[in-house]
Amino acid sequence: MDTFYEPLLQMETFVQIRERLKKDQGLQLVTGCVDSQKTHLMYGMGRGWPVKLILTYNELKAKEIYEEYQALEEEVYYYPAKDFLFFHADIQGKELLRQRISAVSSLFSGPETVIITTLDGCMDPLLPLEKWKQLTVTISAGSVLEMGAMKTRLIRMGYERTGQVEMPGQFAVRGGILDIYPLTEESPVRIELWDDEVDSIRSFDAESQRSMENLDEITLYPAAEMDSQEDGKGVSLLEYIRQFDSLVFLDEVNRLAECGETVEKEYRQNYENRLEKGQIRKDQPEEIIPYEQVLHMLNHMRGAALGTLETTDKRMDFCGRFRLDTRSIQSYNNHFELLVKDLKRWKREKYRVVLLCASRTRGRRLAEDLLAEELNAFYSEDPSRVAQPGEIMVVHGNVFRGYEYPLIRFAVISETDVFGREKKKKRRKQHTYEGRKISSFTELSVGDYVVHENHGLGIYRGIEKITVDKTVKDYMKIEYSKGACLYILATQMDAIQKYSSADGEKVPKLNTLGGQDWKKTKSKVKGAVQEVARDLVELYAARQSEKGYVYGPDTVWQKEFEELFPYEETEDQVKAIADTKKDMESGKIMDRLICGDVGYGKTEVAIRAAFKAVQESKQVVYLVPTTILAQQHYNTFVQRMKEFPVRIDLLCRFRTPVQQKKTIEDLRKGLVDIVIGTHRVLSKDVEYKDLGLLIIDEEQRFGVADKEKVKKLKTNVDVLTLSATPIPRTLHMSLAGIRDMSVLEEPPIDRLPIQTYVCEYDEEMVRAAIHRELAREGQVYYVYNRVESIADIAHRIQELVPEAVVAFAHGQMKEHELEKIMYEFIEGEVDVLVATTIIETGMDISNVNTIIIHDADNMGLSQLYQLRGRVGRSNRTAYAFLLYKRDKMLKEVAETRLHAIREYSDRGSGFKIARRDMEIRGVGTLLGQRQHGHMQAVGYSLYCKMLNEAVLRMKGDSRDGTDEFETVADLQIDAFIPDAYIRNEALKLDIYRRIAAVESEEERDDMLEELIDRFGEPPKSVLNLLEITGLRGKAHRLYIKEVQGRPDRIVFTMYERARINPAKIPQLIASMDGAMTFRKSEPPQFIYEMKNSRKKYSGNLLEVTGQILDDMEILKEQE
Repeated sequence: MDTFYEPLLQMETFVQIRERLKKDQGLQLVTGCVDSQKTHLMYGMGRGWPVKLILTYNELKAKEIYEEYQALEEEVYYYPAKDFLFFHADIQGKELLRQRISAVSSLFSGPETVIITTLDGCMDPLLPLEKWKQLTVTISAGSVLEMGAMKTRLIRMGYERTGQVEMPGQFAVRGGILDIYPLTEESPVRIELWDDEVDSIRSFDAESQRSMENLDEITLYPAAEMDSQEDGKGVSLLEYIRQFDSLVFLDEVNRLAECGETVEKEYRQNYENRLEKGQIRKDQPEEIIPYEQVLHMLNHMRGAALGTLETTDKRMDFCGRFRLDTRSIQSYNNHFELLVKDLKRWKREKYRVVLLCASRTRGRRLAEDLLAEELNAFYSEDPSRVAQPGEIMVVHGNVFRGYEYPLIRFAVISETDVFGREKKKKRRKQHTYEGRKISSFTELSVGDYVVHENHGLGIYRGIEKITVDKTVKDYMKIEYSKGACLYILATQMDAIQKYSSADGEKVPKLNTLGGQDWKKTKSKVKGAVQEVARDLVELYAARQSEKGYVYGPDTVWQKEFEELFPYEETEDQVKAIADTKKDMESGKIMDRLICGDVGYGKTEVAIRAAFKAVQESKQVVYLVPTTILAQQHYNTFVQRMKEFPVRIDLLCRFRTPVQQKKTIEDLRKGLVDIVIGTHRVLSKDVEYKDLGLLIIDEEQRFGVADKEKVKKLKTNVDVLTLSATPIPRTLHMSLAGIRDMSVLEEPPIDRLPIQTYVCEYDEEMVRAAIHRELAREGQVYYVYNRVESIADIAHRIQELVPEAVVAFAHGQMKEHELEKIMYEFIEGEVDVLVATTIIETGMDISNVNTIIIHDADNMGLSQLYQLRGRVGRSNRTAYAFLLYKRDKMLKEVAETRLHAIREYSDRGSGFKIARRDMEIRGVGTLLGQRQHGHMQAVGYSLYCKMLNEAVLRMKGDSRDGTDEFETVADLQIDAFIPDAYIRNEALKLDIYRRIAAVESEEERDDMLEELIDRFGEPPKSVLNLLEITGLRGKAHRLYIKEVQGRPDRIVFTMYERARINPAKIPQLIASMDGAMTFRKSEPPQFIYEMKNSRKKYSGNLLEVTGQILDDMEILKEQE
């Protein structure tokens, strides 16, 4: 950006430094630099150099420089240092690896790159450069690719082979199609071969597996870290940088050396402790490059060291020393008049001023406001525009602190200096969630329990090909009690569902094929389901039929209030806010679930809705599960609304009885606008003058009884429910289309995924993890869930880390004791808090960035997710350690959970986790305890299906009774998916299930397109399968129960209660020229004899059947 570069050229010292950098190898020392000005100077000095490496002393500083560089529109990468302490955990998240490989690959892929890292980023051994180049492969359209060799190569590069690609670092092969998810790409890539030539390369969406756009070529980089056993001795990142025309910049040399020293000391201490305990072998090589060696390499590289003061470090050789005169800008803290005063002074002194704003709209507004003050201000997005003396140029961008160069009269002011902290955002693609989408919860594997709607519970034994009447079809084999087997056509998969119940440990009892026990069970459950459906539907019907209060459009105040939000909203947030307002402005009563991850701005959606309600003199109740949370939300609300005349009160144990009494009195009179509180707000003695909106936070924490109270309170009140992991029941209801739902999936800027480790309990690891967090002045949660021994654990941790202040907290303490400890922790007086899971309820402390969970294998998935979401609420990398006992065999359920939480290490996966949790633990209490047994009896999926049907019936949407029967199409032609086309059984089943669900012509075309996209051109038997599904849909609409097609005759068996017009039957038969007869049997049948056919039906059995069904349309009753 010339805006920032041009003014520097007027500074003599700067020009001299640039000259020296071109001429001399070695480091120049530049002192007198301040904060963000260093980034500016590095940008200026490095302009035109292809590769720049910036080394700083801690992660936070690296992130700041990274953001400032982004504003200068350079290609910039953050390279996180490798974890020296925890690299031997059982399973680790791929997040850090992904960032590291993206940074290194940028050296090879672009003309210019900037890599920012901390000094320890140069201390971990990487693959020798030659080896890295050998492992890199570029594939372009039209090139030759030998699939066998490619598979071997990918495994060597560290990719993991799976059935379907979902995560970075995986690949899958299906026939001539290769799917790969490179660590350096946003989305996975599909390579399709024609023989051994690359026919096409395209990116695809990992969730839907559908292609997105065509690519000309793709470069794959290694997907794993170096393995010292195999790869020999590694090299430092600096070795890579030296191969290019490059500059290095060192930020504060004294601190850099200190940072390297600390990391190495920690590593050595850890290494020795492990040796002592026999956890590593004596001859195991050290996996670190000593920092002295790194400093030595730096001395021989071209670059500059920037600092405020002279350096005293004797180990650094500088071949030139320069001093600049720069100053930091004072902070104005929202005092606009002080800013104007300074700007007027600078205008008189002919300064050029650049003012950076992170939001474009705010930037334009600011330029207008300054113009009104008679200053020469303008807003520009032209990177080549340079401010002239006396001008104030407002641009879009971000620096952390402003600075000025008095000698050249140039000043840069950041928005932070004017308004306080600010964030910026990046854009992402959109997903929309509709109700009624999820029909499959997981893939079936052989040996799973399944439920067939008519035959009951059996065991799935795999797919078998069976030839009947010379045609081959795939059948699913299901074993029932006493060894009886049932074979179902794979196309009728929708009749079976996976059995999942709440306690996965118990082995369910198999039903007898053709026995009565299943029918009894099913009718019992059906009765119970109807009861639940009635309750549900009555509640929702009452809310639908009653008119809600209609709010007016947004007022000026509302807009002003929203502009005060100090962050830029994410797109999902904008959509959720708009939907919520639309609900409020419509006549229906709002019942919306905002499903968003921990810290994704759900509260802001609620605050805006509350503000909207208050403006129309409605009262708002904000219900939270714990006292601490109530206090935190109360502070947030007061802070956000302090500029406006809104009265906010708190009702919880923090308030004295006198205060509570006054609040209750004022609520009745209508003097309190918003009340925030725990269960206390639901008590009988609390009355409202005009309640308009109820907000329920952390919904998963309320019991059934509380919810019943809420329901009584709320038949005609708008309700907004917030939850990160909604309990499965509510999730299912929302998806079943009973409630509206907004999903916030997009992380706020700066939010990094949490680096998760799953490993055996090891005191050394615990000590190292706590040490590392305290070293960066953070705090630690240690979750231990047994109250009786929690004090001993806290004592043990105190011994491990004597310098830390350790406290413990659990739910059985006296209220005020607990609150005192929590308060101290929030204030930062306690370093390590050993606590039971009470911390999972939404405590928002951004300084806690490490969580250690003891015996993680005993926790539920959504609980682990909630706990893990307590860290990582700032822009530092957060760590979560899930520990289990040494040498303990994990139960399968626990293992699945720990694996799932590692898989979903991205933020924004709360929604997926809730879905996973339904599978692992079933749906629990759907409406009170008694439902539990019924669900156990028929399995979760079938229960939901029955409930959904009952709800539809109650709503009067009986779907014309057509759903009461199934249609089977059995034609004597090959219709199956051959192994050569889809080999993976789980995938094959999923495709069968989805083909079975196809209902319309449009869905069929879509399915065909997807098959071609994912698996290549389908063989005839697969096309037949799709055609038969289409016929089945046609026949179902004509009330035909079964279509049986043989080469000589086709039999159409009707549904007994078919709604067809009998008067049209003679007309149909007559049109068939004697080839069709109607048999009045039980059930009635139409029989079409092929040999008598004189009518012009042409084509094979499939086509003829389709043409006959078209002719049979005349039987339908006129609607």
